[in-house]
Amino acid sequence: MNKYLKRLLLTFLTVFILLNIVAYFHASKFTHFDNSLAPKTKGAKHLSFGQKIETLFLGVNNPRPENKTIPSRTFETIKLKSNKEIECWLIKSDTAKGTVILFHGYGAEKSSMLDKAEIFLKLGYNTMLVDFMGSGGSEGNQTTIGFYEAEEVKTTFDYLTKNGEKNINLFGTSMGAVAIMKAINDYKLNAKSIILECPFGTMLETVQARFSPMDVPSFPMANLLIFWGGYQNDFNAFKHNPIDYAKNIACPTLLLYGEKDEKVSKSEIDKIYLNLHGTKVLKTFPLAGHENYLNKYKKEWTADIAMFIDLTDRKK
Repeated sequence: MNKYLKRLLLTFLTVFILLNIVAYFHASKFTHFDNSLAPKTKGAKHLSFGQKIETLFLGVNNPRPENKTIPSRTFETIKLKSNKEIECWLIKSDTAKGTVILFHGYGAEKSSMLDKAEIFLKLGYNTMLVDFMGSGGSEGNQTTIGFYEAEEVKTTFDYLTKNGEKNINLFGTSMGAVAIMKAINDYKLNAKSIILECPFGTMLETVQARFSPMDVPSFPMANLLIFWGGYQNDFNAFKHNPIDYAKNIACPTLLLYGEKDEKVSKSEIDKIYLNLHGTKVLKTFPLAGHENYLNKYKKEWTADIAMFIDLTDRKK
């Protein structure tokens, strides 16, 4: 074999192995929160050259999410055994029409849902706020971006059902929305309605979107991250696609999206909306990104929620 061809093949093999090593470490950091007191990795402009090299090879450090506050209302803390032990807060309304279960996004915890829970409480619904595995008061430090969290959605739904609740609504933001969609797809949960904020369309697309702000090609690193993330957590991440889950969702659905979202495209939202069956409503917020919509659109968000819940109530 020509020596130049040998060098070329050796170079290609070396780069391929190096890319896989980097992807392996990044995937591990992305799906496992840090239990130590080490802070979250700063943005690139705040890192020294040595820190940038370390982050490039070993990934971004994500501290384990911890609850930052507790409810101001009377609440009950409930521990449930799912695929992991999970912790929930149950807050009851004085005149409950039903219960809304709230599920947080990636890198968050149930205390981040308290502002939205308060709105549901004022609308006359009990609320149950859930820490997914790896967050807050729940077990472990692992996250699977909604894949295994779907079982935890089922666990909380089953708990309320066994305790006599017949009117159960599910609310989730980002990863929480994805977990709801997968739970309905896998377990056929008979939810009265679901409210979904900015779910991604496919796992590959959401990882690819992380490369856009850096102005670097997403291939092949995004694909390698998906492969190793799935391998480390024992699931096929290439098939973790809410666009497909939507095909098996027939309950009333309110889909919410911020038009400035840099992590989820409007195309993904449109595909999800198209695949949903039954009553469905899509509401968008022109100036919102991948964030808490109450920051800029509390009045509009509240009105949309109230309208949708009233719509589903009248269909009883």
